[in-house]
Amino acid sequence: MNKPPDSLLITGTSTGIGYSAASAFLNAGYRVFGTVRNEDDAVRLRRELGAEFKPLVADVTNPGAVQAAVEAMRRELPDGCLAGLVNNAGIARSGPLANQEFQEIRAMFEVNLFGTLTVIRACLPLLGMRPKHPRAPGKIISISSSAGKMSVPFLGAYVASKHALEGMSNSLRRELMPYEIPVVLVGPGSVKTPIWGKAPPEGAYDHTPFGGFYRSFRRVVRASAEKGMVPEEIAKLLVDIMRAKRPKTRYAPIAHRFANWTLPRLLSDRQLDRMMYRVIGMRRVRDDARRTTG
Repeated sequence: MNKPPDSLLITGTSTGIGYSAASAFLNAGYRVFGTVRNEDDAVRLRRELGAEFKPLVADVTNPGAVQAAVEAMRRELPDGCLAGLVNNAGIARSGPLANQEFQEIRAMFEVNLFGTLTVIRACLPLLGMRPKHPRAPGKIISISSSAGKMSVPFLGAYVASKHALEGMSNSLRRELMPYEIPVVLVGPGSVKTPIWGKAPPEGAYDHTPFGGFYRSFRRVVRASAEKGMVPEEIAKLLVDIMRAKRPKTRYAPIAHRFANWTLPRLLSDRQLDRMMYRVIGMRRVRDDARRTTG
């Protein structure tokens, strides 16, 4: 009898990294379950990705919907086991911390942190946290960001949610050691995905003291995204991690790695402050005031 393909769950598969990851894992011979936000996306992905892709309509911020989706998935697993979970669902919204709406800030934590933990909790028995689990434990891979290690102005709330994800994942990795369930972080730099296209327009904060600086920041982000990695590169790495017998605890796939990762991490906090200050084109407001009154 042929052995059934290994199964895994990927959250946020409608577009971007999640979509590319689903395609890459299917091409690698896996059976993929993927969360989507609505039935229209489910129909589209069934058509585009084929019969081995199983869409699950669930919002990761809704614990009841997540539990129902995981239970529906469990019923389709021949041995009740998942080879892996890829926590990809996430949102990014930029803005100055002095002005960004708290509702928007909370939404990022609800998806990027609490939603991730909700899915992990629901999947732990399928990954191996149960007595007499019949297969090798599955892997947990969570998509973080280079922002999980470096703090960028006007992305403070997003940065905070990814810092929190990194801390939570490190603690979880240590808690799950008795069950031998690997927990892996993947922190990409700029990636060409729709996540940044959903950001507010350049003029969104013109009514605040940060208006001109925010416009400059948006132009820098757009230029950086154009030079970033493509989702297919991240997807290939995810397949490699899933296949690895002993994966690293964290991966940092970043375009132009020396300038965007190695060098900034060698600088002191003050040096990095000044570098970001110059890149974004910020200037001291006090100097502007002097020129106006001079």
